[in-house]
Amino acid sequence: MSQAPTPALPVTFRPGRTRAVLLTLGVLMFVVVTAVALMLERLGPGERLSFVFTAALLLGILVLLSRPKIVADDEGVTVVNITRTRRLDWAEILKVNLRPGDPWVFLDLSDGTSLPALGIQPGIARESAIRDARALRALAESHGTGTEQAKA
Repeated sequence: MSQAPTPALPVTFRPGRTRAVLLTLGVLMFVVVTAVALMLERLGPGERLSFVFTAALLLGILVLLSRPKIVADDEGVTVVNITRTRRLDWAEILKVNLRPGDPWVFLDLSDGTSLPALGIQPGIARESAIRDARALRALAESHGTGTEQAKA
């Protein structure tokens, strides 16, 4: 990845198209399944309720899948994945990686681990994900982190 301009803080990275598709499908699915449950005359109240509950459960899963984001501010980065949120200081991030074939960005951390950051994923918006990964990398490097400073 080449050097990108550093965006103004705070900045939020999230897969907008993926999020829009997931939420739209979730709401449509909920409406259709609920409508079918209400239109089927042979269903009893319990069966109708189970249809609506199943539709709500599927909507909830799609809402969780649309949750990932990365929020960068002056103090560090908050990585929100599907069910977990992790706060990192800038000094903890050594490198921002988005290699060909990666499903999302990985952050190499100072403790020797790698953290997946699902808020930047090349799925249906590859160019946007590459641009966002470059911007996050530029932010990490400009805040005194990155591999050059980590070696010092």
